[in-house]
Amino acid sequence: MFVWSKLSAAKWMDAWEERFAGNPNLAIEIIKGGKSVRVQVYCNTRREADVIIEQWGGSVRPLASDWHKKEVPLPRPIKVRDVFLVTGESKPKELAKIRKEHPGRDIISIPPEMAFGTGDHATTSTCLRLLVDIARERKGTDWTVADLGTGTGLLAIAARKLGSGEAYACDFDPFAVKVAIENLGRNGVDGVEVKEQNILKWKPRKKGYDVVLANIFSTVLIQAWPVIAKSVAPGGDLIVSGILATQAWDVFTAAAANGLGFTQVIRKGKWVTARGGRMVDLVEKV
Repeated sequence: MFVWSKLSAAKWMDAWEERFAGNPNLAIEIIKGGKSVRVQVYCNTRREADVIIEQWGGSVRPLASDWHKKEVPLPRPIKVRDVFLVTGESKPKELAKIRKEHPGRDIISIPPEMAFGTGDHATTSTCLRLLVDIARERKGTDWTVADLGTGTGLLAIAARKLGSGEAYACDFDPFAVKVAIENLGRNGVDGVEVKEQNILKWKPRKKGYDVVLANIFSTVLIQAWPVIAKSVAPGGDLIVSGILATQAWDVFTAAAANGLGFTQVIRKGKWVTARGGRMVDLVEKV
């Protein structure tokens, strides 16, 4: 594996995210002081990295075979409503300390990995808050959930802890699938079917799911709307994120063309998260 990297002024961070929107292997590190960023894209082959160099300059280096074993700085812990605290800590003694300090919260341990969804990103944290709201509304019912583009498995883990019934999680990246399965075990969560799956080729079950989560980049969402529309059960809730504000109009227009609408749209910085469902159901609720 190879990594392409380039230093840039922090003011161009939004532009870099837009340039590589849809690429799950993008990582942007804010350099100490906050005036610069290091933009990195992880590539399977040298040729992939060279193509980026041809367009944007920068440099390429091979990754050591044990790169995934090296210690990664922990993201800041995230509080979700009055329910969860998501931490990157995985050491038993430290987790016990955290539980003692936050007795009223369910602690979810998601160590930082090369898989998206540690909770510290605005898209993931907002999805979690909306998921808590939906779970409270559905309390006492046997609701099912599908987590599309699961990454670390965080949303599926949270759904099960919130009382969901049958749960399905998928990601096109086999490493993300491996990480998600490990995190399910780490947090003592079962009842989640995890699959390596390209969402564009996925055939959801006919009865759909009561809650569908899709924290996926805008470009993929637009292509996936026909599939996602089939996955939402009648009366179901849909949470989508990974949407850059500059691309939100195109994303929601494409969703509407597939019979999906949104009643709650939240913007955090440059990112947009939305809650909605099938238009026919939303009209009936008005």
